[in-house]
Amino acid sequence: MRAAFYISDGTAITSEVFGHALLSLFPVEFEHFTIPFVETAEKAQQVKQQINQTYKKSGLKPFVFHTFVNPETRQIIDSCDGVIYNFLEHFISPVEQQLGIGAKPKAHRTHSIHENSYDYRIDAVNFALANDDGTRVTDYEHADIILVGVSRSGKTPSCLYLALQYGIKAANYPFTEDDIDELRLPEFLQKHKHKLFGLTIDADRLTDIRNGRMANSKYSSARQCRLEVREVEKLYKREKIPYLNTTKFSVEEISAKILSDTGLQRYKY
Repeated sequence: MRAAFYISDGTAITSEVFGHALLSLFPVEFEHFTIPFVETAEKAQQVKQQINQTYKKSGLKPFVFHTFVNPETRQIIDSCDGVIYNFLEHFISPVEQQLGIGAKPKAHRTHSIHENSYDYRIDAVNFALANDDGTRVTDYEHADIILVGVSRSGKTPSCLYLALQYGIKAANYPFTEDDIDELRLPEFLQKHKHKLFGLTIDADRLTDIRNGRMANSKYSSARQCRLEVREVEKLYKREKIPYLNTTKFSVEEISAKILSDTGLQRYKY
């Protein structure tokens, strides 16, 4: 199996995201290695040796995706027995020409804890945790968005992703088995209706997920899942609540679609 390395003198998040996005276009399996904080020549030499040993063992040159700011460590990695993809190198010059100024590379700048968005994201994560699963409905006036839906439709992970990645204060409220017989919006949700966004999911998929949590129960039965999904979608349509079927989407895709549909302000940069 061919190897792919994602390396940086920072967090390596940028090289990992770009590299994964590129390799995902090809129907090939890779062995992935992410190596952050390669900040010294000694560490760079160790990583270079690891890449070279991987090549020697497999006979296939590893792909090496990196975003080094330090020229010394970059040169060491560039001299390895891998196929090098330096994302920053390809884009710096064109951007410099457009802006009319030279780049001033600085390690950790893209993910600095001193950036303004850091405080937004930490506050948002705390908010999401405190307002998960309808725990505290009195804080909804401070929410940027309130996700609603049946249990296990993706509300909690979506709230946490929106908070951690974008600094969005997301609460979520579940419609439970007890609500379904006469499903309507509680008063505390009705007054925040403009913040509501619904999640739904195919009943068969919901059954599989719930069986992994509580097998052979009414909660996970196909009949109960079909009933809950049907009734909650009726509610969305009746109350004109925008909603998304999460069945075939990852949490990243769910969050991106929510942002696209709602136009929420992001606190990422």
